[in-house]
Amino acid sequence: MPVYQSSGVAQDLSSRPYLDLAGVRVAYDTPRGRVNVIHDFSLTLDRGQVGCLLGSSGCGKSTVLRSIAGFEPVLAGALSLDGRLLSSAKVHVAPEDRRIGMMFQDYALFPHLTVAENVGFGVRGVSKQARLLRVQQMLEAVRLPDVASRYPHELSGGQQQRVALARALAPAPEILLLDEPFSNLDVNTRERLASEVREIIKATDHTAIIVTHNQDEAFAMADRIGVMRDGRLEQWSYPATLRSAPASDYVQQFLSGELEPLLV
Repeated sequence: MPVYQSSGVAQDLSSRPYLDLAGVRVAYDTPRGRVNVIHDFSLTLDRGQVGCLLGSSGCGKSTVLRSIAGFEPVLAGALSLDGRLLSSAKVHVAPEDRRIGMMFQDYALFPHLTVAENVGFGVRGVSKQARLLRVQQMLEAVRLPDVASRYPHELSGGQQQRVALARALAPAPEILLLDEPFSNLDVNTRERLASEVREIIKATDHTAIIVTHNQDEAFAMADRIGVMRDGRLEQWSYPATLRSAPASDYVQQFLSGELEPLLV
C-alpha cells in the first residue's frame, strides 16, 4: 500500500487527511523587522468536513486562511491539500493554481454584472452552454433559481451572500474558504444562513474552512473547531469535545464568555 508522509508520520493513502497544516509559521515584515504572526500551527481536516477557526480579532485566524489560499507565504512547516504540497519554506504554489474558492464578508459581487454573470465569472475553459448550466445548478443549490437576471443591488443581504457562495462553488474548488461570511448581516439572518450554508456545502460535497469570532456560527456550521490565541491553536476538536473537555483555561474562559472577543 502506498504511503503519504505528513508531519513526520507515514500514513496509508486511504487514511491521509485532506487538508494538512504541519508546523506552519507565517511572518510579516514591519519597520521594526520580521514579526511572527502564526506559530507552529498544525491541524488536519478530512474531505467533506467543515472546519472552523474561532477567536478574537487579531488572533491570526484570517492569516491562516490567507496562507491556505496562497496569499501569505509559509516560512516553516508544510501545507498540503489532498496530498499535494502547496506551501513550505521552499515551495509556493500560486493562488490561481490551488483551485481554492473564497467567500468574503463583503460579498465582493460585481455590481455591474447580473447574478448569472457573477456566478459564472470564474467558470473557465468550458462552452457557453456548459457555463450557463453550471450557473443554474449553483443557483438551484443555493435556493435562488429565479434571480439569474437580477443585479446584486436588487437582492437582500442574505440573498447576496448566497450568490457569493454560488460563485465560490461554481468552479468546483477543492476547498472553500469563508472569511467572516456573515458579519455584515443582522443576527436573525446570520443564524439562519449559517445553517443553510452548512447544508449547501454538505449537499454539494465540498470541504470548507470558515473563520469567525462568533461561537454560534462556529457550532452551527463546523465538524471541527479550532480556538486560536495569539497566532497559536489552543485546541482543535470536535464541537462536543470542545464543550466537554476544553484543553486550557483560555479555551474554557473563551467558550464561557468570560473573555469577550474583540470585534474591531
